[in-house]
Amino acid sequence: MASEVHMTGPVCLIENTNGRLMANPEALKILSAITQPVVVVAIVGLYRTGKSYLMNKLAGKKKGFSLGSTVQSHTKGIWMWCVPHPKKPGHILVLLDTEGLGDVEKGNNQNDSWIFALAVLLSSTFVYNSMGIINQQAMDQLQYPL
Repeated sequence: MASEVHMTGPVCLIENTNGRLMANPEALKILSAITQPVVVVAIVGLYRTGKSYLMNKLAGKKKGFSLGSTVQSHTKGIWMWCVPHPKKPGHILVLLDTEGLGDVEKGNNQNDSWIFALAVLLSSTFVYNSMGIINQQAMDQLQYPL
């Protein structure tokens, strides 16, 4: 019998500390315990554009992924939340919420590229959240992991 994943909230999958990305062993342990098929949805976009809010909606929860209340970016690294898939019984929905791109306080555009590439490579469904048209920089970043 397949074991069920019971996560009460998101955990950090990829930690971003001073521009260094490191996998969180606790999150890897959770992922390795999953025996059901998974659907991985990752979201990427500019900072402060509602990515975490949208991912909470996909999880079917009002709270979960941390929401900021200022213009400063709130999510750091890549956060993961494993929930039962709402439409596919016996499947796990793995939601990946990424830190916002383009935050001038980070001061390192290379970091954005790595977060973007990891999200594309880890996901089976990729969401680029945009407030308006998708610009050339976003298109360039989409080509980077390929």
